Amino acid sequence: MSPVRSPIAVRAMTPLVRFFAVLPILLLLPLALGIAGFGLPSSLVLFCVLVGLMLTGTPISIALGLTVLTFVFTMTKVPIESVALKLFTGIERFEIMAVPFFILAGNFLTHGGVAKRMINFAMSMIGHFHGGLALAGVLACAMFALVCGSSVATVVAIGSIILPEMVERGYPMRFGAGVITVAGSLGILMLPSIPKVIYAIATNTSIGALFVAGLLPGILLTTMLCVVTWYIARKNNYARERKATWGERWRAFRESVWGLMLVVIIIGGIYSGIFTATEAAAVAAVYAFFVSVYVYKALPLSGLKKVLLTSANMSAMLLYIITNAALFSFILTNENIPHALAEWILEKDLGIVGFLLLANVLLLIAGNFMEPSSIILIMAPILYPAAMVLGIHPVHLGILIDVNMEVGLCHPPVGLNLYVASGISKLGITELTKAVMPWLITMLIFLVIVTYWPWLTLVLPRAMGML
Repeated sequence: MSPVRSPIAVRAMTPLVRFFAVLPILLLLPLALGIAGFGLPSSLVLFCVLVGLMLTGTPISIALGLTVLTFVFTMTKVPIESVALKLFTGIERFEIMAVPFFILAGNFLTHGGVAKRMINFAMSMIGHFHGGLALAGVLACAMFALVCGSSVATVVAIGSIILPEMVERGYPMRFGAGVITVAGSLGILMLPSIPKVIYAIATNTSIGALFVAGLLPGILLTTMLCVVTWYIARKNNYARERKATWGERWRAFRESVWGLMLVVIIIGGIYSGIFTATEAAAVAAVYAFFVSVYVYKALPLSGLKKVLLTSANMSAMLLYIITNAALFSFILTNENIPHALAEWILEKDLGIVGFLLLANVLLLIAGNFMEPSSIILIMAPILYPAAMVLGIHPVHLGILIDVNMEVGLCHPPVGLNLYVASGISKLGITELTKAVMPWLITMLIFLVIVTYWPWLTLVLPRAMGML
């Protein structure tokens, strides 16, 4: 008699084993339901298959592709040739080129000594307040976010330098790691941002307008995080640094100005019409290479191979997700699911306030299971039609989604910032989750402000003639 496997043994199955165990059920279930005459909505089946695959531990990119194939073979009459064609046309867009270029620029800046000089400049400006080193970390994250476009890169670049120094100056590691984990999320809110590019691709929104729209919200969030950091530091009497002279501040600014000039190049180039937002990504990559290798000389030529390979690896991962998400979006559109959901939302008479609340709840829930790029590619085509009918500006919706993605990066189970900060600080995920709470609550308050105060996101793009 064969032994019976215990529940513990079943739970211990690897994601690959669970995947192959559940796959036949997920593939045959839609077909069986159709034969049995159960008229389940196609949208319900589509999302059930997707969620089922993700629960098995299947990577989101593969889950999206398998969901599409399952749906095509069992519930639609879409020619398989059109699916193959969409694999290529889905990423055959000029705007997508911005993704690998911004990733490359971010990696050059991370390894090129830019972060260290920004920290020194931030220290010279606000280091004399209570918790000065932590405040400098928040400000440095904001400055690095202006030129980087990646939250994870911001946490790595700033956190790896400032966290050891904070511990050396007597700050608790929990305090420092909590600050940097949340402040690092500014990387996708300020000017260049990979999630903004992906949202623009999914909804045909202006990339330049989205870049500029995140500036004022980013400044507000930076201020809110600094206030919370100062209050906690003052309450616990954390260290204050010596007040820098204006001469020291000027020297620190001169050293960091090469990195900060990238902000002027990106905004100036887009606003003046010299280049598009996509071309700005290429310019940013070239400029970051020049500054890192020839100006700061922090990145030797022998280190270029590692930077290029890392960038290529990250770009391939994101582009593979985008390709499969384009297939998923194609099926959604073919089945008229976005417009059907938009009509359903409008029938419920939620209004703008209710719809935005619903959008935030859905995005925050999705942030528990998926990383930002996947969420945007799945949710943006669904939320966009209803938002347009209600008169919500697509740029406002884009920044709202971006802030939700920031929140998702800072809490388990898939918060990338949390895992990166855990690796730097050597704190456990549970301990770090408790540590980020004051700043995470601050970010949720900020989310409410951004959601119901569209002027904050739209005033700057309108003033610059981008809307």
